Amino acid sequence: MAISMRVETFIAGTSDRLDRVIAARLPELTRSAAQRLIEGGQVQVNGSLVLRPAHRVHPGDQITVHIPPPEPTHLTPEPIPLDILYEDEDMLVIHKPAGMVVHPGAGHARGTLIHAILAHCPDLEGVGGVLRPGLVHRLDKETSGVLLVAKNERTYHFLQAQFKARTVRKIYEALVIGHPPPEGVIEAPIARDPRYRKRMAVVPTGRPARTRYRVLKMYEGRWGRYAWLEVYPETGRTHQIRVHMAYVGYPIVGDATYGRRTPLSCPRLFLHARAITVQLPSHPEPITFEAPLPSDLQEVLQTLEATSTVVTVAR
Repeated sequence: MAISMRVETFIAGTSDRLDRVIAARLPELTRSAAQRLIEGGQVQVNGSLVLRPAHRVHPGDQITVHIPPPEPTHLTPEPIPLDILYEDEDMLVIHKPAGMVVHPGAGHARGTLIHAILAHCPDLEGVGGVLRPGLVHRLDKETSGVLLVAKNERTYHFLQAQFKARTVRKIYEALVIGHPPPEGVIEAPIARDPRYRKRMAVVPTGRPARTRYRVLKMYEGRWGRYAWLEVYPETGRTHQIRVHMAYVGYPIVGDATYGRRTPLSCPRLFLHARAITVQLPSHPEPITFEAPLPSDLQEVLQTLEATSTVVTVAR
């Protein structure tokens, strides 16, 4: 069934740039998306067409935004097995394996998680975006764990608004090199590394980023010193946990980009998105979805348990 143009009309409550006002009032739209709509002739202020994102609006101005339906993706579904944790008419929750790219991009035209999802949910095509249908967040290729996929526009915008408002609670598990303090908060802005454009870094002019953590166990023995953490990212910057832990001197084991070599054998990046808590349109209370720590990472912990002095900090 074709999806019609969506129209949102509201009254401005502050004096600011038009693109900022739209992005603040409609959380599912980024500021750049608001700019594209304005420049594309999809926004009116007090009944008049406005084409400049920097147009100043004032309290009491009536703003009308026409949001076109998503374009079809033209992606070819691929019957790749999925580890489905939960599914209903609104949402799909997947345990993404490490090594799998989430969506198509440079060098990854096929075999992504999106190709697999479209084979499972053909009606998902076009929901929320052209190349990332249904995705309201993502995980790095090297990271395993819980991933949410919206199956319709209502759920997509409902979930996206929660991510933007930072009301989604995420819990990761990580093994880091060294013994950090038992708990801590890392607050440091992140942006593209000015020296190495394929990496992220803590940059003074970057976007605000905040990560909390607590130590579950500490290990010391023949392989060195390590700590097993629960990590709670409160913002969602690219590579945030990896960058922040390396920045404070405790890089994640197996991180070839931000870490360092250790004598401990680890098959991949030891970072796993264990749980995520969100509210669904059809449920009055928040729901938590969990994915157990994969067996390859469990084996690393078992090796440390068997060969190290173990200090249990919290659980």
